[in-house]
Amino acid sequence: MGSFSPLCLLSLLGLILVTTTDAHSYSGADYYSESCPQATSIVTDMVNQFVKANKNLAGGFLRLHFHDCFVRGCDASVLLNSPTKTAEKDARPNAGSLRGFLEIDQIKAALEAECPGIVSCADILALAARDATVKVGGQSWSLDLGRKDGKVSIASDADERLPSPFSTYDQLVQNFAAVGLTQEETVILSGGHTIGQSSCGAVQSRLYNFNGVAGLTDPSIDTSLAKQLKKKCQENELGSTLSMDSTKNTFDHLYFKAVLNNKGLFQSDANLLTNPVGKELVTRYSKAGSSFSSDFAAAMTKMSNIQWATDGEVRRVCSVINQ
Repeated sequence: MGSFSPLCLLSLLGLILVTTTDAHSYSGADYYSESCPQATSIVTDMVNQFVKANKNLAGGFLRLHFHDCFVRGCDASVLLNSPTKTAEKDARPNAGSLRGFLEIDQIKAALEAECPGIVSCADILALAARDATVKVGGQSWSLDLGRKDGKVSIASDADERLPSPFSTYDQLVQNFAAVGLTQEETVILSGGHTIGQSSCGAVQSRLYNFNGVAGLTDPSIDTSLAKQLKKKCQENELGSTLSMDSTKNTFDHLYFKAVLNNKGLFQSDANLLTNPVGKELVTRYSKAGSSFSSDFAAAMTKMSNIQWATDGEVRRVCSVINQ
């Protein structure tokens, strides 16, 4: 067998490197450094402005990214409109409760003006969730960029795959495991409830006729909290807005402290205490100075990498597929 000269070997290695680079699209934190150098700063600046004007949008941006990634991966399919109201945004967990669509559209318009056709809506969602969390006190996390926007959005997918506020502990863990997240990450990411708001519809079943028993209130909920909630949420009244913890627009450990004291808003929050692993983590993160913020950041980095679209595009408008 003949041998390669050093020069030939270097040429062969170069060919292999070029072939590998061409075969697999590059992604990384600096993905837009040449094609749109101002991309991340434009997103950060606009998100900061939006959250400064309305702090509730911090939880809104985080939830948009979360609900996007759990259905078909992080591909901005949650942003697509459907003339027949059958897209993900029209699904039961999303319709009327997701927020931030208008602001994402404004960010996209600014990016299109700066560098047309370059920055994906999926990357905008990932960046907005991170920057909004940082704006209200959370820790930043590393993000690879280069996602593509998906072309399919089906309401029934969201109905089937999104965790429910009524979930048992095992159901929550199964939902998260389906997208590659661990039991520990299930509990950590539940801590996203430290920011944002919900509505009476999410707690009605805990306050009235619990488990189908007439007049019964969920015995696992703190009695003083139940009384407060009943004042805001009359039976069968679904629309009033509720804070998800006592500092609804500040990223902190108080969500876990509330859960530990039986003051979690959702049934799924309360059910974190029904499993030894869940209870141990809730107890740990309920203490000031815990590793919650850094652990949440690490879990968000992993979540933001769920199944990127393999047959995607960069939409010109986030709510519609390119024509």
